[in-house]
Amino acid sequence: MWQRFTERARRVVFFAQEEAGRLGENYVSTEHMLLGLVRENDSVAARILDTMGVSQGRIRREVERQVARGDGRMGQDMQLTPRAKRVIDLAYDEARQLSNNYIGTEHLLLGLIREGEGLAGRVLAKLGVELERTRIEVRNLQDNPPEKEVGSNPPQAGAQSSGVRNRAEQALKSLIQRDESGWRGKSLVSLFDVSPEQFQAVLECAARFKELKRQDKFVYLSHPKTLALLFEKPSLRTRVSFEAGMAHLAGHAVYLAPADVGLGVRESVADVAAGLSRWVDVIAARTFKHETVVELAESAKVPVINALSDREHPIQAFADLLTIQESKGSLGNHLKVAYVGDGNNVLHALMLACAKVGVNVTAACPKGYEPALGYVAEAQRIGAGKNGTGAQIRVVRDPLEAVEQADVVYTDVWTSMGQEAETAERLKIFAPYQINSAFLAHAKPEVIVLHCLPAHREEEITTEVMDAYKTIIQDQAENRLHTQKALVALMLGL
Repeated sequence: MWQRFTERARRVVFFAQEEAGRLGENYVSTEHMLLGLVRENDSVAARILDTMGVSQGRIRREVERQVARGDGRMGQDMQLTPRAKRVIDLAYDEARQLSNNYIGTEHLLLGLIREGEGLAGRVLAKLGVELERTRIEVRNLQDNPPEKEVGSNPPQAGAQSSGVRNRAEQALKSLIQRDESGWRGKSLVSLFDVSPEQFQAVLECAARFKELKRQDKFVYLSHPKTLALLFEKPSLRTRVSFEAGMAHLAGHAVYLAPADVGLGVRESVADVAAGLSRWVDVIAARTFKHETVVELAESAKVPVINALSDREHPIQAFADLLTIQESKGSLGNHLKVAYVGDGNNVLHALMLACAKVGVNVTAACPKGYEPALGYVAEAQRIGAGKNGTGAQIRVVRDPLEAVEQADVVYTDVWTSMGQEAETAERLKIFAPYQINSAFLAHAKPEVIVLHCLPAHREEEITTEVMDAYKTIIQDQAENRLHTQKALVALMLGL
C-alpha cells in the first residue's frame, strides 16, 4: 500500500499516528492525517496551502478546537478508520488522474478535500480550500516544480526557485494584511490582553519572517515607519533585535536612553507619549514600573509595546514559544515546561503564553519568591474548563518535581536589575535551584534548556549545561528578532 508514497507522504502518515496518540486515540482518522500533513511544512501541499492564503497554523488551531480527545494510548500498529482509508484511495485516484506514478503530499491533500465528510474535510471547506482550485495549484506546481518531492534526496542548496520565495512572501503579506487576529493599531502592554488567536498570529508571522530571512528575502513596510525605543534600563538583545528588525522592514529605530528623556522626572509620562505620537509610528518601552507602560499606552496615539516591566516580559514569551515550537515540532498539551528559579516577570509572561497555546507549565520557586497569584490564576483559568486550552499550570517548591519528565527546562537570573542589594541573600536561598546535569537527569532524554539571557554562569545554571545547550539558547535569542518584527508588522500593517 505504501510503496508508491514519497518520503514526505510517509512522514505525514507517521506524524498522523503521533497526533492520534497525542490526542489519546488508538486509531488514525482524517483529522489526524490533516494534522500530520501540516507538520510536514516544506512539502508541495504546504506550498499549495500557502498560495491559497491558508496557513498551516490556522488549520491546526481549527482542528484542535473541534477534535475529540480520547483516553487511549498509541499502539504499535494504529489502524486507519474507514474514512482515512478512503482518503488514501482518493489520493491514489488523484495521482492517476494527474498521470503521477507516486503518491505525494499534494495527493493526500486532494484526498482529504474529496472525502469531505470527515473532520479534516469540513475544516478545509470552512477555510476555503476548494477541490478544483487545489487541483489547479497542483498542476501549476507540477508544471513548474521548485523541487522534486519524489524520492528521498534532500534539495540542493539554492534549488528553491524565486517563484516559491515569491509565494512565501505573498503568503506572509496576505496573513498580515488580512489581520484576522485584530492586531492592527493595538498595543502590547500585557499578555492578559492578548487572545490565543493573536498569540498564534505572531508565531505564524515570525516563522515566515525567519524562513524568508534564511533565503535573504525581506518583506518591507509600505512606507518607512519609525520605532522609538524608550528605555529606562539598558539591554543588549532588546535594543539590537528591535533596531535590526526595523532595518529589515525598511523602517527606522530611534534609541532613547534614560538620560535622554528622564521619563516621569524631567517630563511627565503623558507628555512624553503625546510628543512621541507626533513623531513616530510605534513605541517600545523598557521600564522599571509596569504602570509606566500602562500610562504610555493610555496616553499615546500610536501602538506601545511592553519591552519589559517589573511585572511582565511579553516579548520574551513570544520568542520562547517560537523556540519550543521549532524544537518540538508543535505546541500543545503533550509538552511540559519546567521553570526553575525566581517567580519574576519572565515567568509571569511564560505562564500566560503557555496557557494560551495549551502547553503545561510547572514552576518551582522558593518560598516567598513565587509568581504573583493573579498571573497563576489567569493562566489556570485559560487552561481549564470545557473551552480551555487544556494547559495545566502548577507552582511547586521542589525543583526536582518540576523537572521530572520535562520537555523544556527554563531558568533566569536569580537577581534582576534593581535587586542588586539582595544578591547575597538570593544566592543562598536559590542555591538548590541551580540547573545542572544532575537536575537534567530527571527530565526527558530529549529535553531542551532555555535561558532568556544574560546568564550568570555557576549561579542559576552551570557552565557545563549552558555550553551543552548554547545553540538552542542562541536560537531563543535570535527569535526575539523575528517575533518582534512580526509584532511591529501586525500592528502597523504592510
